[in-house]
Amino acid sequence: MTQSLCRFPESTARPTMTLNPAQKKAVGTLSGPLLVLAGAGTGKTRVVTYRIANLIRHGVRPSRILAVTFTNKAAVEMQQRIAALLGKRLKERPVASTFHSHCVKILRRHIRQLGYPERFAIYDRGDQESLARSVLREIRVPDTLLRPGDLLGQIGAWKSHSVTPPDAGRLARTDKEHLASMAYRRYQQALKNAGAVDFDDLLLCTVQLFREFPDVLRDEAGRFDHLLIDEYQDTNGSQYRIVQALAAEHRNLCVVGDDDQSIYGWRGAEVEHILRFARDWPTAQVVRLEDNYRSTAEILELANRLIRFNARRHDKVLRAARRGGPRPRVLQFADETAEARWVVKEIARIIKSTHREPRDFAILFRTNEQTRAFETELRKAKMPYVLLGGMSFFDRKEVRDVLAYLKVVALPDDEVSLLRIINTPPRGIGAKSIELLMQTATSSGRNLGKLISDPTCLPPAGRGAVERFAQRIQSCRAAFADQGLAAACRKLIEDIHYQAELARLYPDPDERDSRWNAVEELINALAAYENEAASPTLHAFLDEVTLGDRTFDNQKDQALQRNALVLMTLHSAKGLEFPHVYLVGMEEGILPHHRSLGEDERGVDEERRLCYVGVTRAQEELTLSFPRTRMKWGKARDTVPSRFLYELTGQADNPREIARRQQAIRQASARRQAAHRRR
Repeated sequence: MTQSLCRFPESTARPTMTLNPAQKKAVGTLSGPLLVLAGAGTGKTRVVTYRIANLIRHGVRPSRILAVTFTNKAAVEMQQRIAALLGKRLKERPVASTFHSHCVKILRRHIRQLGYPERFAIYDRGDQESLARSVLREIRVPDTLLRPGDLLGQIGAWKSHSVTPPDAGRLARTDKEHLASMAYRRYQQALKNAGAVDFDDLLLCTVQLFREFPDVLRDEAGRFDHLLIDEYQDTNGSQYRIVQALAAEHRNLCVVGDDDQSIYGWRGAEVEHILRFARDWPTAQVVRLEDNYRSTAEILELANRLIRFNARRHDKVLRAARRGGPRPRVLQFADETAEARWVVKEIARIIKSTHREPRDFAILFRTNEQTRAFETELRKAKMPYVLLGGMSFFDRKEVRDVLAYLKVVALPDDEVSLLRIINTPPRGIGAKSIELLMQTATSSGRNLGKLISDPTCLPPAGRGAVERFAQRIQSCRAAFADQGLAAACRKLIEDIHYQAELARLYPDPDERDSRWNAVEELINALAAYENEAASPTLHAFLDEVTLGDRTFDNQKDQALQRNALVLMTLHSAKGLEFPHVYLVGMEEGILPHHRSLGEDERGVDEERRLCYVGVTRAQEELTLSFPRTRMKWGKARDTVPSRFLYELTGQADNPREIARRQQAIRQASARRQAAHRRR
């Protein structure tokens, strides 16, 4: 086995790094449950791809391997690396997919058993908010009691733990939760009536299928002999159940992750899944990757010291492959303006006096509100920068308008999209006509998409406008059936005079051009999909848009390719690395965030992991800073330095380390006494 590993060519990502003993063990373990604890910067991606390639070299059919990642980009890169390692063109490929994309494929095959159409719509966040607002209006709940966003947050939390509407009603404790459970039931029924699911339903419906239809589970689990899960620490309850179900029979399950980098609890991730893996799979082998190839020893000393303050973790210590390096600094400033001014001036000085480029620097922060002072100073210094985490391309109004037309063409039952475009651009269908249509649809039990073809409930003027709109949608469907997708989309935009509508809404020529360019870019994305897909369909294109396919929303990658300083949140920074990192705003209430400061230690533990992620982004130099005062409501308020600063720098006693040392002393004493008695 070792000989076969040695024949693998070196990875292009780290050409000087060979497989170390722990990596070889992970790559060479080819059957049974396996937990790979991959610390920050320890070559996790390399191990994952080498292991898949090694399975194939040892006779496993590529198509019988399923690798699940959390981003489409990671899935594509995995495929490319495996092909490069094997050095030949494979007739088959391993299946590399995200959880949600794989569940879409499962649901397309089986969702009819749950009462949904095979061609279901997938609602994005904007669609969900429209539906939530409508549901709350139906049950007469004002925004002051429950806002649409709060309702969706509660529904998302329930769904991530596989809680159905009846379960939610039983679990509700507060008045707000009872209201939310009522709305959840209506929301879920409205989705089903529209032949739609939301993003969380992709997982929840899959769990339901596996639980209620054993033949479906046998079919889906039987497609693969090996299952590999990347970033296992980020799985939520539904994803955990899917993994358990798919791997239960063959038990060839490899999960890779790092409990110390579990930072998505707020969106349902449960660090317990990786912590209890060995209990879930008693025969599991555990491999720890602890050799760090990213950061200097000085940086890792701080990181190791910090994360030891978390009690609930797998015991591991990062070891630096790179010795030495400057000691990380902790700096304090008078206020947040002084902090930003000093950081930007130092970066400008380093760039001017050394070979460093703007792209070598990252300023990391906990909350989006912290960016203002830094953006102001960066603009003054005329330093190029990118701010990551802004609006997605697919959240822009004009893009959502065109996508709504495409959804109505492909999915006639999609009421949310239909309501968005029925009078956009204006075509004489007023609010009263729309309200009457909705009332008729509700009272008659008919879908709005079917009602617009025969709007007899409307007076003559409104009826004529709605009929003309319905005829236009019907002609669009015919065009998409007969023509190419991009050509039909261009024709649709011309027919509805959307460019003229943008000119009417946005008199400023720069804004008008920017919005029209976004429409053109959407058509470009449609054309690119059409060229790449083996059998392109409008339904599949819409699925890929909703699931965030790599073809479309590459803003983060494009931003990182620019020679510009990066301003980003700690959550956005995971998976990245920079020679120089500035971790700013290190104060109580910001990091750890005030929302985490409750009685339960778990909130602070996750904030500590978030700080750990920030520290381990630094390759060569790390600066931590905080202001002594910060403006709040127009007044300067004193700050309290973050507890993490004391933990990082060894100025805080670790009660867990003390308890561990005391336990070791007691055990040693007991052993000495026992030995003395034996003598």
